[in-house]
Amino acid sequence: MTLQIVTVPCLSDNYAFLAHDPATGDTAVIDVPEAGPILSALTEKGWTLSDVLLTHHHGDHVDGLSELLAQAPARVVGAAADAHRLPALDAALKPGDTVRIGEEEGEVIDVSGHTVGHVAFHFPQSRVAFTADSLMALGCGRVFEGSMPQMHESLCKLAALPPDTTIYSGHEYTLKNAKFALTVDPDNPKLKSRVEEVERLRRAGQPTVPSRLDDELATNPFLRATDPDIQATLGMVGADPDAVFAEIRARKDRF
Repeated sequence: MTLQIVTVPCLSDNYAFLAHDPATGDTAVIDVPEAGPILSALTEKGWTLSDVLLTHHHGDHVDGLSELLAQAPARVVGAAADAHRLPALDAALKPGDTVRIGEEEGEVIDVSGHTVGHVAFHFPQSRVAFTADSLMALGCGRVFEGSMPQMHESLCKLAALPPDTTIYSGHEYTLKNAKFALTVDPDNPKLKSRVEEVERLRRAGQPTVPSRLDDELATNPFLRATDPDIQATLGMVGADPDAVFAEIRARKDRF
C-alpha cells in the first residue's frame, strides 16, 4: 500500500507535505514552514502526526516546528551534517541511511548545493521523492553554500531516479522558472506545452507542485546540461556539463 500524500500550502509560496501510511496510521510531515496550515490539514484528514522530516535548515522550512510540536508531538529527523543548524533532532541521518514512514522505507539522499547538508527523501515503493529546494518544478534552488559542480551532481542523482517518480518540491516557483526555461530552450515543444499548462493552473489558482520526474527530464533546463540544443543556445556546444549547468544557473540568477 502506497503513501497517501497531501500538499499543504504555507507562507506565501512554500509547500509542506503530509505523507500518511494507511496500514499503520503513521503520518509524517516534510518540512514545517509554519504550523497552522499543517495542523489544519491533520485535523481535516483525521491523521495523527508521528514524524517530522526536515530537508535543510532554512527558516522557511523549519520555523513552524516549535509550534507544531507543542500541539502535535512527533519524532524529528534530519541530516547529521546539518544538525548543528537544525532544530533538535531525535534522529540524525547520513546519506544512504533509511527513513521510515510507517511500513514504508525510504532513502536519504545528499543533495547539497543550495545548502551544504541539504537532503532529499526518496520512497521507492510509493515512487515519490521530497526534494525541497534542490530539484524544483522546472528549476532548482539557488546555489547559496555549495559549488556549482556540487549542485549539478546532486541534480544528477535525482535525475537517475525512476522516471515515474513524483517530485515534491518546496516552492511555487514554477511559472517564473517556466518563463526562464524558454530563454535557454526555446524550441522544445514539450517545454512549450508544459508552460501553457503551468499558466493555466496558475490562472485557476491551482498548484503546479508536485511534478513527474519524466516531465522534468524533458523540460527542466537544469537537468539538461548535456542537451545539444541548450548548449547551442548558450554558445557552449561540447562544453563540460558542469560549466553548462553553471551558466544556466547564473543566467537564472540574473533573470
